[in-house]
Amino acid sequence: MKEELLKTFGAQFETPLIEEISTVGKLAEVPAGETIMDIGNYVRAIPLLLSGAIKVLREDDEGDELLLYYLEQGETCSVTMTCCMGQTKSEIRAITETEVLLVMVPVQKMEEWMAKYKGWRNYIFESYHNRLNELLLTVDNIAFKNMDQRLVEYLKKKSEVTKDNCIRNTHQQIAYDLHTSRVVVSRLLKRLEKLKKLELHRNHIQILEL
Repeated sequence: MKEELLKTFGAQFETPLIEEISTVGKLAEVPAGETIMDIGNYVRAIPLLLSGAIKVLREDDEGDELLLYYLEQGETCSVTMTCCMGQTKSEIRAITETEVLLVMVPVQKMEEWMAKYKGWRNYIFESYHNRLNELLLTVDNIAFKNMDQRLVEYLKKKSEVTKDNCIRNTHQQIAYDLHTSRVVVSRLLKRLEKLKKLELHRNHIQILEL
């Protein structure tokens, strides 16, 4: 575990902090498509992502989901940290987009390290800042952009985090993430195909130029 931590956080974290994380953290390898945190659950540990990507979703009263943002290598979820500090239930769902390697750190260590390590404090504040910016971007997209623009940005981001121009989600799964209908997604994908931006196949979408 220590080698992976140094590779990911060596430039940010002090050596004693790396040692402590190695001692108290639990290394977990999780396949794609697994729910690692769910709405209504209490958060007992903080995830530090060593590799892969996780998507974070919000759910409305009717059970429909909206993609908020992705977590990538070296990141953590500020919503998780807020739940930890307030000892409240999670209001988000986190699902592995790809196979991930992460370290789960006990919640009681968060405040202890805030006082003890400057590297940890800076990391936490930067995480809050980055997540806030991403949430504001999500709000802007919903408020000011039409669905075809949102779909293009969604496909670009998914390709970026998975490092693959082949999108294997179904039209219905994309619709869930964008909080719209499958019919709308299918129609917009057909339009993008006519513009030669992508190719639609039976089990995947091949991005050409977005």
